[in-house]
Amino acid sequence: MPLMEWNDKMSVGVEIFDSEHKKLVAMLNALFDAVQAGKGKDVLGKTLDGLIDYTKSHFAREEQYMTKHAYPDLAAHRKEHEDLAKQVLEVQRKYHSGSTATLSMEVMNFLKNWLIKHIQGTDKKYGPFMNAKGVK
Repeated sequence: MPLMEWNDKMSVGVEIFDSEHKKLVAMLNALFDAVQAGKGKDVLGKTLDGLIDYTKSHFAREEQYMTKHAYPDLAAHRKEHEDLAKQVLEVQRKYHSGSTATLSMEVMNFLKNWLIKHIQGTDKKYGPFMNAKGVK
């Protein structure tokens, strides 16, 4: 059973970002599956790294669109992205340094809850704005 399932309430109404959010959900679920299966450190590390890399590129794309269309809440949105990036990079650093042998359910739930809160809260706000600018 996946940790998180995509649903229509998560749609921001912008196809490119809905598609990227679905991929983030799938990647989080792959990480969760690897944790549940007790996969080795290499597999977990690569999965975590992939999720982090994809998240960075997703954040950059959102911010690029927001800049291009003069989204009024860009600064606050960027701050949320930066805060999560710092937290997740710390998890990654600890994991790769060997200070933790595995990823905990606490970390998995943190990522899930942050993703849900961010998409359904902060990201939902830019959907109508982007739609009004012709971005569908």
